[in-house]
Amino acid sequence: MTNIILHGCKGRMGQAIIQLISQSENLNLAAGIDSNTDGTEPYPAFSRIEDCNIAGDVLIDFSHYSAVNGVLAFCIKKSIPAVIATTALRDSEHEAIKSASQSIPVFNSFNMSLGINAIASLMKMLVPFLENDFNIEIIEKHHNKKKDSPSGTALLLADSINDACQTKKQYIYGRNGSNDDCKITDLGIHSVRGGTIPGEHTIIFAGPDEVIEITHTALSRNIFANGALRAAEFMVKKEKGLYSMKDLI
Repeated sequence: MTNIILHGCKGRMGQAIIQLISQSENLNLAAGIDSNTDGTEPYPAFSRIEDCNIAGDVLIDFSHYSAVNGVLAFCIKKSIPAVIATTALRDSEHEAIKSASQSIPVFNSFNMSLGINAIASLMKMLVPFLENDFNIEIIEKHHNKKKDSPSGTALLLADSINDACQTKKQYIYGRNGSNDDCKITDLGIHSVRGGTIPGEHTIIFAGPDEVIEITHTALSRNIFANGALRAAEFMVKKEKGLYSMKDLI
């Protein structure tokens, strides 16, 4: 049985994780942490991470980037692995994650979806065949509450493409004006926001007389919750260090 401490338990992703844990025979919600706890939770709940005195095998963080430093400090103090699933991290948070990984196991990914990370891995095989003759563009769509653009997932996919390129691409964030050469070395990244779209990412390879499109659509938040739980189980017995979906896949 894997005992999970969930930071951000009252948020939308936190609620999705709790639902999946309740359906599992191998997972247990040891404690929840969220500033919006009200005492009605059917599990040990704390409004401040410093007050959590419940033992856990691993912590999942699905909250806000501003809380990452506190989460890492807690995990170091308790000597437990951390799964940082929060998005829109700044450089300072990424540096804190790298630093913490010298003391504890830390898992971090721009996107917790197994499908997205499988597509990212596919780029290693596909891009070398196409990069010289095909323009490459990424279009990402999300709900109107999403704060960051482009999405971290779009950047993950862009980086996976660039890593596979012999000649590195220059990222172009949106296109406008009348003097756009659309060079083969450009990689356009475009963001759409509206309604309740959970998330859609399309990679377009546009070549002479043919177009290849690879699209991933998130039909619910459960795909991210499932990925976070898979990561949590993966991390329980790991040595200190920094891990990602590449390691899990």
